[in-house]
Amino acid sequence: MLVLALDTATPTLVAGIARRSGGEVEVLAERAVPSGNRHAELLVPAVREALAEAGLALADVDAVVAGLGPGPFTGLRVGVVTAAALADARGVPAVGVCSLDAVGSGARTVVTDARRKEVYWAAYDDGGARVDGPGVVRPEDARLTGPLVGDLRFAERLGAPVEPAEVTTAGLLRAAAALLDDPASAGPLVPLYLRRPDAVPPTSFKPVTTS
Repeated sequence: MLVLALDTATPTLVAGIARRSGGEVEVLAERAVPSGNRHAELLVPAVREALAEAGLALADVDAVVAGLGPGPFTGLRVGVVTAAALADARGVPAVGVCSLDAVGSGARTVVTDARRKEVYWAAYDDGGARVDGPGVVRPEDARLTGPLVGDLRFAERLGAPVEPAEVTTAGLLRAAAALLDDPASAGPLVPLYLRRPDAVPPTSFKPVTTS
């Protein structure tokens, strides 16, 4: 099975192509692109580059895996919509996973930048299963245990060392293993938002008069 993996939950978007056989994963090509707020501009070119490096075309893809966040509202929408569109165009399954599940491996607590001086977090046991989270918290108020991995910029505010780690193609496929084995069990691709968007509908309207 050839799988296209996408994630736009962090400031570094990921687009990768991997071969999955008997539970084993071989990453054929991957693009990890510092994207800031330019996910919409950079994601599709990254997908094309990864496919070209692997010597494949979109027509060769058998499934799409998308990171669902948590992450910024606009960035997540870009990744989820792109994954759904590509899967629909190919007529192949699209499955979604929590992006934090694709960071690091084994027993760990993952921390990523949630902006607003906060972090997203989730905790995992020795087998890599998520046992707590995902959540969002100010680092100074967090009481996170176990080895911390993810965004090392928060080490001082968390009061503990953080091993640098990011979302990877291999991590996305590992997190999606059960869904790839049984795509019919996958639900729709729904972005994982832990906060309300900054933009809200107005609650009052200024009267408009014409003369």
